[in-house]
Amino acid sequence: MSMRAEPSAAEPAAGTSPLAFTIALGAFIVLATTVVWAAVGGGYFWPCWVILGCGAALAPLIWWNHLHGRPNTAHTRVWWHLDVSATAAAVLMLVWLFTGAHGLWAFWSILGLALALGLHALIDLRAEVPQLQTRALQERVDTLSRTRRQAVDAQAAELRRIERDLHDGAQARLVALTMQLGRAEAELAHEPAAAALVRAAREEATVAIQELRDLARGIAPPVLADRGLVAAVQSLADRGHAALTVTTANDGRRLPPAVENAAYFLIAEALTNAAKHAPGVTARVDLALRPKQLVVDVTDDGPGGADVTGNGLQGLRARVEALDGTLAVTSPEGGPTHLHAELPCE
Repeated sequence: MSMRAEPSAAEPAAGTSPLAFTIALGAFIVLATTVVWAAVGGGYFWPCWVILGCGAALAPLIWWNHLHGRPNTAHTRVWWHLDVSATAAAVLMLVWLFTGAHGLWAFWSILGLALALGLHALIDLRAEVPQLQTRALQERVDTLSRTRRQAVDAQAAELRRIERDLHDGAQARLVALTMQLGRAEAELAHEPAAAALVRAAREEATVAIQELRDLARGIAPPVLADRGLVAAVQSLADRGHAALTVTTANDGRRLPPAVENAAYFLIAEALTNAAKHAPGVTARVDLALRPKQLVVDVTDDGPGGADVTGNGLQGLRARVEALDGTLAVTSPEGGPTHLHAELPCE
């Protein structure tokens, strides 16, 4: 026959919390002493002191169960002080009542407890106010940074859509128009005056196509949207920057559109300025992708002396800072000129 140990009356049963068991045990003790008091004939209700002792012992356990595990903040410390003061005040009032309610000593004691609690709350909570303000300010900054990034990304995506619409819509129609005008010019070879008018219209359409391409490239270069930043930067050498060296430390992944746009226009503007002020200059572009940012370095061996407060560089700085990035420019007399930009790409 198997034997199974039964839980003793003094041990909490499985699944019963220690606090509940302690409250039940205290209630049993109060009930038992009350029964004994009644059995011996009543009279002075001495079990009141047993009730007071059990209550004074249980109160800290109840507060502990309520506040245990909370972070150590000013609010938690003030709550602990309040709980202890409330327990002490309750004990003082009961002792005062049980001893005949003579004098006001209990009220003076409770007033002292209240003053100590108020002073503690004033000092501790006031010291926490700057921390709360700092936390609120940080949350506000995080929210503004996130919403600004979302707005910039949405703007970049919209600009790319406009570029595609220009390329696939108006630009394609103008190309078709120039072809039709060319055929019309050939058909009017026997009418020189009419052919001249058609030729002029074809030439104007060709100029409009070039201007439209420049406009679309200024919004978002097709190669940037299709092949990414590295290919777009390398294509700049084919557009007049023959002495351009591009190095990259990139795993090939695409970056957010706003980051690619800002980096591309930063590099393009820097190279354009270098070619304008020092034709035949040699330039170098270094792209490095770190875990949370893109680092862009553009260096040319021109004569230097660039005006770092000029509109061009200030415009680049504004474009970079719109993404929470940084731009540093050094251009001593005699060169070289170096642009260093860091763009967050989280």
